[in-house]
Amino acid sequence: MSNHLRHGPERLAAYLRSRGIRDPRVLDAFAKVPRHVFAPPGAEDLAYEDQVLFIKEGITLSQPLVVASMLEALELTGDEKALDVGAGTGYTTALLAELVRWVRGIELDADEARKANERLAALGYGDDLVVAGDGWKGMPEEAPFDAILVNAAAARWPIALIEQLAPGGRMVAPIHQDHQQKLQVLRKDPDGRRLWVRDLYEVRFVPLVEADEGEAGS
Repeated sequence: MSNHLRHGPERLAAYLRSRGIRDPRVLDAFAKVPRHVFAPPGAEDLAYEDQVLFIKEGITLSQPLVVASMLEALELTGDEKALDVGAGTGYTTALLAELVRWVRGIELDADEARKANERLAALGYGDDLVVAGDGWKGMPEEAPFDAILVNAAAARWPIALIEQLAPGGRMVAPIHQDHQQKLQVLRKDPDGRRLWVRDLYEVRFVPLVEADEGEAGS
């Protein structure tokens, strides 16, 4: 492995720090997870640039600064149970694995979910962390979740994900609003009765596709 790739995670973490990411645990996660492992073939040298990498139709490796700010907005302490919606390559699942007590990812594309699991297992994060399924429906059999990261843009907050969020839990997602996408944070009150939403900034994500019946995991 070249020095460029070997020291890439540390350089990326230093860059994120220079761009305003302050959570030391988030920075440590970026310093540990080798992003080039999740990059498309031939694009490994671009893995530590602050840019989106195209994987296939509907799946990208999101911009590191955006991902870092999403993780920071979740205010993770390390004791959370987390769900990674639209897990794609598995990169965000790996980052969450460094940050929380328990994590699972869900990805509509069954072949990509399989590849994500292979990468995660090879890096020592465990087997079968990413399930092939419909992100709109979440993972009710494992709920509730203290933190939910949504890596694709939804036309509205998915009701199933709100229901699967634990009291006091946080969810970050890009939401279509006024003909644009806005990254938002949703927080459920400790009593579980009220929701609070705040805007972060405008973003551009691939859409969160809702599976036809019987499609997910095929």
